[in-house]
Amino acid sequence: MAEGSEGEKNRTMKRLLLIINCLLLAVGTAGGPLVMRLYFLRGGNRVWLSSFLQTAGFPFMLLPLAVSYFRRRAAAAAERTAKPSPVSMKTPLLAASVFIGVITGLDDYLYAYGVARLPVSTSVLIIASQLGFTALFAFLLVGQKFTSYSVNAVVLLTAGAGVLALHTKGDRPHGESMKDYVMGFVMTAIAAALYGLVLPLVELVYKKTKQPITYSLVMEIQLVMSFSATLFCFIGMIINNDFKVIPREAKTFKHGEVNYYAVLVGTAIIWQAFFLGAVGVIFCASSLFSGVLIAVLLPITEVLAVIFYKEKFQAEKGVSLFLSLWGMVSYLYGEIKHEKKMKKEKSSDMEATATAMSELGND
Repeated sequence: MAEGSEGEKNRTMKRLLLIINCLLLAVGTAGGPLVMRLYFLRGGNRVWLSSFLQTAGFPFMLLPLAVSYFRRRAAAAAERTAKPSPVSMKTPLLAASVFIGVITGLDDYLYAYGVARLPVSTSVLIIASQLGFTALFAFLLVGQKFTSYSVNAVVLLTAGAGVLALHTKGDRPHGESMKDYVMGFVMTAIAAALYGLVLPLVELVYKKTKQPITYSLVMEIQLVMSFSATLFCFIGMIINNDFKVIPREAKTFKHGEVNYYAVLVGTAIIWQAFFLGAVGVIFCASSLFSGVLIAVLLPITEVLAVIFYKEKFQAEKGVSLFLSLWGMVSYLYGEIKHEKKMKKEKSSDMEATATAMSELGND
């Protein structure tokens, strides 16, 4: 009875963590591209700086990690066990996190390059194709099983991004060359593919590590990944002389110097919420679910971009959005059906076991 109560408590805690991480992911997915695009629209033009900001908010992770450590320390004192180490990550896990972090840094640069040249409403629809890559790599790396609904969702979301590629002239920003626009489109597509690899890689690390995966360890992994990605982009900023240009850029920013730095800080905070939410959802569910949730939230960003930035919403964007929404509904419906089926099978197995035990007792 006690074991059943403990198991129910753990399931409830995991659901709560899932909800919290879904909210973090929602804030990052909807707000990140908008704040990032604001920087470029109002006079910013440093791609390496913009990519750096996507993970530069990692010091904020130290606060929840400190709280987690002191809670573990208090619990150890109450149980009179050995004092826990402030860092629980072992060397193999650290190396894997650094490697994924460097890939994330490269992905940040590709994505920032695209956001600098494309309207938000276009870039987010291209990013929706990320789900297809996430599904492919999840199948190859972690043996993700597919239903007809999840396959249908991946096809529709990928097709939605393909529709945009058929008509690339309609929303080219004023004064931007066709070459820059196409390069932005290509870079964003590559960024979608690369982040589609990152999510299953994180799940693979969770599965292969010999350490027990706790949420505290998940935060440590995210801290190391973000630090590595930030360092990668920091080196790019040094090579590109971004630090010399930032003060001049701040003075010419259309909303003023103070707002320039506010946009930079806001970008770092919002994107950190995105990355923590993404790895947290993988911990609580799966990399594919994390990819689907990102895709589900992208239409919100699409609508907000049209409202706040007065971006054009042509017919092909409408078709792409429709296909994306259709794919998301298909996936969620399939997941609900699959979960009901699993519960039914589990209930049948428990009944069969109880019947067999009863028959053995009678014998």
